[in-house]
Amino acid sequence: MRSVPSLAFATLLAVLTPVIASADPVHTKGPEPLQVSHGETIKLEDYLVTGKTTVIDFYSHYCPPCMALAPLLVKLHQSRSDLAVVEVDINRPGVSGIDWASPVAGQYKLESIPSLLIYGPDGTVIASGDKAREMVIDWIQK
Repeated sequence: MRSVPSLAFATLLAVLTPVIASADPVHTKGPEPLQVSHGETIKLEDYLVTGKTTVIDFYSHYCPPCMALAPLLVKLHQSRSDLAVVEVDINRPGVSGIDWASPVAGQYKLESIPSLLIYGPDGTVIASGDKAREMVIDWIQK
């Protein structure tokens, strides 16, 4: 015979299991790049797409080169099943101009944007800076 605390725990566990599973940070690739941060600090690893190469794009709507790259990254995201793009908006809501003082810009020590970071399917960083930009440009041109 179960005691009341054990029964209550079993019931609670049965109720919470689907909630815990839905909070799993494993992400799937959607039809459009995922947009995150809006200036706030984030843990990039929480947004990697399991089993896919994930391109992290730090950008601002006030950055002309960022806006020129954006549609190319969307096309890359949509045309490559092995690759996902995650867009990290460095601007906090209400801030005009590139928000270099935002928490996420400070967190990742951003000095220029667009800034790219590439994670392999296993979740390890495979390229950053110039190397990441060269890889992305190569993928876009293919």
